[in-house]
Amino acid sequence: MSSAGLRPWAVALLLVLAATSVRAIDQEPPLPDPERQALYERLTHEVRCLVCQNQTVADSTAPLAADLRREIYAMVAEGRSEEDIKTFLLDRYGDFVLYKPRFLFSTALLWLAPGLLLLAGAAAIGVVVRRRAALPADQDADENPPAGTGSGA
Repeated sequence: MSSAGLRPWAVALLLVLAATSVRAIDQEPPLPDPERQALYERLTHEVRCLVCQNQTVADSTAPLAADLRREIYAMVAEGRSEEDIKTFLLDRYGDFVLYKPRFLFSTALLWLAPGLLLLAGAAAIGVVVRRRAALPADQDADENPPAGTGSGA
């Protein structure tokens, strides 16, 4: 058999091996109580993967994320409240573990920055508009002569 005939078989074999080696992110069965399962899913989408840092633990395949999912699953299965679980995670990993950090003195700038930036932008636009409006009409025409007209040869 020629080497060209082996290539499709080799590719097919590699695809089959890759497909069978993929593992599910969660290997635990869904919780029997739909409300508890919803809490588990909500929490795993609110907790940041500490390895990836730009993914939730629900989306991450990192081993630490899998450990956090198992820990959250166990606490939810025990019947602990959302607040208890978040307090545990915050005590253990700090404010960085939550995608939506708490409003504290240390995170106030994080929460207030968008509004402050909008106010600063609006103030800057107001200053520019007021200065433009205060310019005399003749001065504006002298600074920007029409194209094609001007002094010189």
